[in-house]
Amino acid sequence: MSNTRYYKKKRRRSRAHTYRRRQIRPLWIIIPAAIVILAVVLLIALRKEEPVTFQKYLASDSKGVSFYYINEEEHRLIKSSDSLQRGTLVTDLNQNYSENGVEYAVIEYNDNQFYVPRSALVDDPLDVIQETEVWVRTSTTIYENETGPEIASFAKKGTCLSVLGYDEIQEDGAIHKYKVHFTDMTGKDVTGWVYGKYMAASEQQSLAVNTEIYEIHKDRIYSGRDLHGGLPTTLDWYPVEKPSFPGNPICDYASAMYITSKALDNIDAYLEIAKANGVNCMVINIKGETGMSYPVEEIRELSPTSYDLVYFGSAQRFQEAVRKCQDAGIYCIGRIILFNDAVYAKDHPEDCIESSSSTQTWPSAYSRNCWYFNLVLATAAVKLCGFNEIQFDYVRFPEESYSMSENGDTDFKNVYDEEKAEAIQNFCYYASDVLHELGVYMSVDVFGECANSYVTAYGQYYPALSLVADAISAMPYTDHYGHQVDTWSDPYTTIFEWATKAARRHSETPTPAIDRTWVTCYDVPNWNPTITCDAHYIAEQAQALADAGLTGGFMTWNGISNLDKYTLIANAWDHIYTPGTPRIEY
Repeated sequence: MSNTRYYKKKRRRSRAHTYRRRQIRPLWIIIPAAIVILAVVLLIALRKEEPVTFQKYLASDSKGVSFYYINEEEHRLIKSSDSLQRGTLVTDLNQNYSENGVEYAVIEYNDNQFYVPRSALVDDPLDVIQETEVWVRTSTTIYENETGPEIASFAKKGTCLSVLGYDEIQEDGAIHKYKVHFTDMTGKDVTGWVYGKYMAASEQQSLAVNTEIYEIHKDRIYSGRDLHGGLPTTLDWYPVEKPSFPGNPICDYASAMYITSKALDNIDAYLEIAKANGVNCMVINIKGETGMSYPVEEIRELSPTSYDLVYFGSAQRFQEAVRKCQDAGIYCIGRIILFNDAVYAKDHPEDCIESSSSTQTWPSAYSRNCWYFNLVLATAAVKLCGFNEIQFDYVRFPEESYSMSENGDTDFKNVYDEEKAEAIQNFCYYASDVLHELGVYMSVDVFGECANSYVTAYGQYYPALSLVADAISAMPYTDHYGHQVDTWSDPYTTIFEWATKAARRHSETPTPAIDRTWVTCYDVPNWNPTITCDAHYIAEQAQALADAGLTGGFMTWNGISNLDKYTLIANAWDHIYTPGTPRIEY
């Protein structure tokens, strides 16, 4: 019995001991857990005192992002009259505020706190533009690549383009170039690049016109018959920002000498005259009517005939001749014959006008291949020689354009359904944009007729070209106005009457080009009376330009750069002609 009780007592003690051990063991678990929980609570408290912030970029479908201040008394947001440029890097304070169903984020920028819509903050700078489509306001070239003159297609005013990306944001928040996609007028599926300055945010905005200037020109047609050059209503009249390149100020008053390829052989003699007589500008042939001054490697495959037909010498020799002019402090303009190019035409008949009304072989001004060829050439010349400016001559359709259109027997190769004047202005946009990327200016030569108040048959209209080009050079040669009425023996009157019209055309465009006018620098021996062009003859023309309001100076046109003629008229260069200056007798 006693043994049995003793056994049971021992078992009871054993259970009690086990119970006590089970009561004590959980304390070793609870205490560390409590410490962890306390630490988490402290961390949360600390995080509430110092919230996590993030670096974000401001995004928008326009140049700027609206921002707001909080009105403490009224407990609502007040919109600032300013905006922040999209693409700006700001600090997201990770605080939200809702008002009228819109969620706002609190941001810090330049040590100030603002409220912006939460949707305006993005992590990736590629996402800062939120527009998904843009509309063409100014008919424009679509480029194959982000940089360079390669042409992918063309888009007319009012075309919708899908946005795929962009290259860079400018200081005002505008996009320099968009990467876009669309189907063009020919049915081609196009992906390419387009300048943002020619775009609008909506179809309505894209179809709008610059009303004040548009109203001046919209009814300008030749009285009596249709010249088939186009209507001013198809042209663009929005202001075009004229550049000013550091280290390359544009020549705003020219006393200019023309230099042919052959004249480069004797460039020292021409420079001697230039330096002694105030010549500050030289127009130097890169490509003339019959060929190149030097072989341009970049065009070898585009036009082998053009590459081979050279009239001066090697690229190095050409470069050295131009450099001599630059070293003399002379502003150098490279001249390129554009559409009157029978040499290029030999290689590319598919780009030429086909007509039974003309025997000329003339690449069409509608041809984008011809556009591209000439800008490759211009770009190469700028890179080789550092020209200050490129001047395009024959920026037009042929003289026979009226009869070609009137007879209806001509294929102008009009791919994008443009009128002639429209195509000429569109080329100027393309050429100026490509050259401006290189830091050089773009100028055009035009017939004197195009200063009249109608669009010419060959597509030139002075105000439309002056709007886009950096400089415009008309050719109102005194002997070109007829041989039955004497217009050449009194150069002052002839040029003054023309220049008065040209000055009016300048006043009818919001961003006129610098007017540098070609003046007659050759004798007129074929018609009675015979006139010898001397310094007085040049001075009379230059003063007439100034008196009529064309103050950009003059360029002497002598087709063969006759050194004797330049010696004879040299004194006329050495004078700045201003309105009202007494006429000079030499």
